[in-house]
Amino acid sequence: MQLPVAFPIIPMLASTAARIPPADSIDGGLAYEPKWDGFRAIVFRDGDEVVIGSRKEKPLTRYFPDIVQAALDQLPSRCVLDGEIVVATRTADGVDRLDFERLLERIHPADSRVRRLSVETPASFVGFDLLALGDESYLQRPFQQRRAALEEALADCVAPVHLTAITDDDAVAADWFSQFEGAGLDGVLAKAKRLPYLPGERAMIKVKHARTADVVLAGYRRHKASTTKAPLLGSMILGLFDDESTLHQVGVAASFKSAVRASLVEELADLVVDPSEHPWGAHEAVPNRWNAGKDRSYVHLRPSRVLEVGYDHMEGVRFRHTTQFKRWRPDREPGSCTFAQLEEPVSYDLAQVWAGGTP
Repeated sequence: MQLPVAFPIIPMLASTAARIPPADSIDGGLAYEPKWDGFRAIVFRDGDEVVIGSRKEKPLTRYFPDIVQAALDQLPSRCVLDGEIVVATRTADGVDRLDFERLLERIHPADSRVRRLSVETPASFVGFDLLALGDESYLQRPFQQRRAALEEALADCVAPVHLTAITDDDAVAADWFSQFEGAGLDGVLAKAKRLPYLPGERAMIKVKHARTADVVLAGYRRHKASTTKAPLLGSMILGLFDDESTLHQVGVAASFKSAVRASLVEELADLVVDPSEHPWGAHEAVPNRWNAGKDRSYVHLRPSRVLEVGYDHMEGVRFRHTTQFKRWRPDREPGSCTFAQLEEPVSYDLAQVWAGGTP
């Protein structure tokens, strides 16, 4: 593969902001895009050869034969595109929505399963930047020029290849932020129009939803540095009750300082119970698809303590990302921690997002 931008390359990243910055807050202005919730993917095509790079520079090619074929069918014969791989499924109310759990299933060691899932739950590629075209690198060109060239390159694209929506109106971006979440997206990206492509640098701005919830502490995983003599808490395992008083595992809270990890083990010692006495029994957490050999066992705790966590959004009945511990809530009863407290996003059909947000 001989391209002006070589594989692998670290994608340009984004720093987090609490609110959408005004369009005129940066010299030359800002452009806004929906923030897709999938796998970051840089697609390299050189004739009949396609390689899909990930955020961590590891190839995703073998997991997405459908995207490889789509690249061969629709992308320019020699190009490098930055974008996102997503999977959408039809919900009970008849609209399409991003489904990260189905996307995760595509990361599987068995080629036969990958091929089957590529038919049963096909993926889509959403392009949002152009890094190279033909013999020319576009890395040093301003984003506004890269976007114009990307629009031309994908002018005739059809599903499963999509060109992401874009606007330079911060009011429209604010509408996207509130409405597109219902289709499974998780925020808005702001990009300086004059910005070159800066691999590995947090040169863009992302604005994500920020919420809190009161959850039940159901157990914890030991930290990788934990020992018998010096036990450390790695992550808290969280639960919420449904309407029938069944406790469901909904995610984890992590990112504690070392001293806190040790003190938490001591603080929670009186809550440790045998798995047979726990609502989940000896149930193990879902295996890690990225590291099948990783120990997923955990210490079972009597579900009697409540904590408040910060989160961005839900994916099905689980927190999409790791939550952030806020505080203990001794004033709350575990049984009061139900799914009913969670904010419901505005329902929005993914088909409208594909169409650029027009109803």
